[in-house]
Amino acid sequence: RPGPVMTQVVLADEINRATPRTQSALLEAMQERQVTVEGVTRPLPRPFLVLATQNPVELEGTFPLPEAQVDRFLLRVAIGYPSHEEENAILERFRADDPLPALQAVTTPEEITALQQARREIRVEESVRDYIVRVARATREHPEIDLGASPRATLALYQATQAWAAIQGREYVIPDDVKRMAPHVLTHRLMISPQAQLRGRKPEELVADIVDAVPVPVEE
Repeated sequence: RPGPVMTQVVLADEINRATPRTQSALLEAMQERQVTVEGVTRPLPRPFLVLATQNPVELEGTFPLPEAQVDRFLLRVAIGYPSHEEENAILERFRADDPLPALQAVTTPEEITALQQARREIRVEESVRDYIVRVARATREHPEIDLGASPRATLALYQATQAWAAIQGREYVIPDDVKRMAPHVLTHRLMISPQAQLRGRKPEELVADIVDAVPVPVEE
């Protein structure tokens, strides 16, 4: 019978607690959009999305994610603590009952597919596209980074800027979209040098340095 991955949205809670074998199976699903069980390959439904969480504090009993799998996550977002108002709202929502079982769908697979297609229609001028490439390539040349952004990361940054522009109601990407999305797309893909780690340098700082250093295209 179909397993839990045969769905359209997979939530991998604390993914770094999954065993390497499980991580390998999820990697195939994310990369090939298919799963293989006992020699039989089955395609996954479309659209197929993977959301994952990691606990950055507790490391006991965890397994590091392979670089190939990390590279297949489009974005990484640090949630942090809720604000005072948000935490009050959480208490109010849970006051009478657990609201999670009553959650309702807010979209359909067809709408998600249509949005993905609409993202492809967002225009990226040649100068902005070149800016994206230069930002990604700068991570490979930075002296404090041992492993820079892959070509897959460059494509992810390109797609993320298109999506962000669409969310902002624009039909085109601007350099500020690249600056906005670069930290979320690139930081989890970088491997900083041991020397930089000893100096307390963080991937977020290095990406910020790169974005500040790469010249921004301007209109002629």
